[in-house]
Amino acid sequence: MDEIARDYTADLLGSSSLAALLTALVSLVLVANRGTWPLLRNVITIAHEGGHAVIALLSGRKLNGIRLHSDTSGLTVSTGKPTGPGMVFTLIAGYPAVPLLGLGGAWLVAADRAQLMLWISIGLLVLMLLAIRNAYGALSVLITGGALFAVSWYAPPAWQAVCCALVSWFLLIGGLRPLGELRSKRARGRAPDSDADQLARLTGLPGTAWLLLWLLVGLASLLVGGALLLQMPQL
Repeated sequence: MDEIARDYTADLLGSSSLAALLTALVSLVLVANRGTWPLLRNVITIAHEGGHAVIALLSGRKLNGIRLHSDTSGLTVSTGKPTGPGMVFTLIAGYPAVPLLGLGGAWLVAADRAQLMLWISIGLLVLMLLAIRNAYGALSVLITGGALFAVSWYAPPAWQAVCCALVSWFLLIGGLRPLGELRSKRARGRAPDSDADQLARLTGLPGTAWLLLWLLVGLASLLVGGALLLQMPQL
């Protein structure tokens, strides 16, 4: 029986297109399900706040710290000029960071570099951990990094590719749901200090325009990343 199970698993993983479709379906369920989304949304928040932090540093701002909260919200604090391109790009960066990371992951998976994707992800999480300023945030980053490390260390190459495809799909699909949540909150007047509203005050462009921009980035990333993942090398 064990040999039959191993043969079945090998046959399943051997079909790269089937593996890509299955990981896409699993990711969609994880994002859409009310039971799994509140927990796994922490991964989306980590990527979102990481995007703010990276662009803040690249634009010359001083990064004061990152906080991740149990309600899956987050806050990245940086010091610098309160107006101007640096602040604008820092605010823009959060929402696109999630699908763009998914796109980068999809490219690495398609290039048969799943292990490289895992180690890059772990390295970025280690750097982010240095900027975390609360216990829950540190725990979230450690758990996420620990899971990726376990896959990189213990899983065979085929399963590493499957796990990386799953993570990439999750970022590509999961990066879209917060935009819908933000739209609903803004419609009810419950997000006056959202990234979109802060950008509206800084640039004069309405918050809806920023939401549309982020949506276009997310959809384009999903289309391109999905096409790449469907071209996964034979496992």
